[in-house]
Amino acid sequence: MNTQIVSSRWLVENDKRLDSKSYLNEGRLSHIKMLKSPYRIEKLNTLAKDIFNGARFKRYYVENEDHGISFMGSSDMLKLHINDLKDISKKYTKNINKLLLEKDWILISCSGTIGNTVYTNQDFVGKTASQHVMRVIPNNIVKSGFLYAYLTSKYGYSFLTQGTYGAVIQHIEPQHIKNIPIAVFPENKQLFIHDLISESSNLRVEANNLLLNVISVFEDNLNKPKVLKGFKFDTISSKKIFEFHKRFDSQYHVLWKSIKEEYTDVQYTRLSDLASNIFVGGRGKRMYVKKGVPFLSSSDMMLFNPVRLCKKVSSNTHGINQMKVNKYDILISRSGTVGNTVLVGDSLKGVAVSEHALRLIIDKNKISPNYVYAYLKTKIGIKKMEASSFGSVIITLNEDLIGNIEIPIFSIDIQAYICEKIDLYLMKMDLATMKENQAIDLIEKEIDSWQ
Repeated sequence: MNTQIVSSRWLVENDKRLDSKSYLNEGRLSHIKMLKSPYRIEKLNTLAKDIFNGARFKRYYVENEDHGISFMGSSDMLKLHINDLKDISKKYTKNINKLLLEKDWILISCSGTIGNTVYTNQDFVGKTASQHVMRVIPNNIVKSGFLYAYLTSKYGYSFLTQGTYGAVIQHIEPQHIKNIPIAVFPENKQLFIHDLISESSNLRVEANNLLLNVISVFEDNLNKPKVLKGFKFDTISSKKIFEFHKRFDSQYHVLWKSIKEEYTDVQYTRLSDLASNIFVGGRGKRMYVKKGVPFLSSSDMMLFNPVRLCKKVSSNTHGINQMKVNKYDILISRSGTVGNTVLVGDSLKGVAVSEHALRLIIDKNKISPNYVYAYLKTKIGIKKMEASSFGSVIITLNEDLIGNIEIPIFSIDIQAYICEKIDLYLMKMDLATMKENQAIDLIEKEIDSWQ
């Protein structure tokens, strides 16, 4: 049991809250650390034009992108790519212009999982977010990138999570974070940290554009599929049903038939013929430790900076070598939400990944993993994986079903173009992660040094 003598001044500063968790936490220790700051301290609300939650409103979702605006929740904002969000209706959403996000804002998750932060780049502009995403609009008294790095650091995170309330679902409101103490670093240090965050943000936009470019190469060469949306029905022969796994579910057969009829002139090859291995990583009891091998779930791997705050498992964990991934491995979420795909770069190399992410190891002597990854990121690639899944409650993919997926084989020139762009994409994503982590580490090391 932890105990702490609470000063009456703390009660006044903390909205007269009497729950012990508001005082027995890392945030209170961070407040004590701020007393040792050699720099002036400002409250967060003096460094922001506004701090607010998004409006609550009834959501009307639409399928046609022309009639909607991309809408994200607090988990969506952390994703590596925010290209495939749901769309809400432009016509039926009231005051939609007031919901739009802008560049260089700081977004904070404020319900459920508290305190995750995002620095908005050009990819966020024109999109909307739910009321579970708090917006902080910097006023440039301090550099916006510096303010983001500060709030993302272990000290900022402890401040953000100190004032949570709620017995089941945790929440924070703008009034809970407005008085967070911000140590105003010297201008030169602020600028250096801001530049790292700004460069990281821009690199992610450039990388995302490269990925969108190669996706469009596939879709242009496939004449952009007409088989992706809407209600479909068809007849399937018994021969087709017994051809592979004796499947009777319509989503599998009708979509596959539509795809084959749409692209009769394209050469296809099964992934099983291009892979040196398709397998599920090691299972077993995990021993979590403070310092160990970074461990990612199949949802963690989709985040833009997944390793920074992830759990760690002991290097002595049974089957740890099977859990670790190598550069150019393709990871595919195989249960729950299926078909999320990641190409392992330098920032994920050597990380342990859950058995809920299937490993696709491409034989580089046959084809580049870059090419396969790019295809699996297309809408038709995602649809193929979804059509291959099975299960009524927990949707699942297995090794055989992934191996049975066929991919189009384009000319050597097109393949070379795609592979070059994906290599550049990986490099920019890795560099973006490195620069962001460097900026956050600089703040943490500076505050750690205060005696």
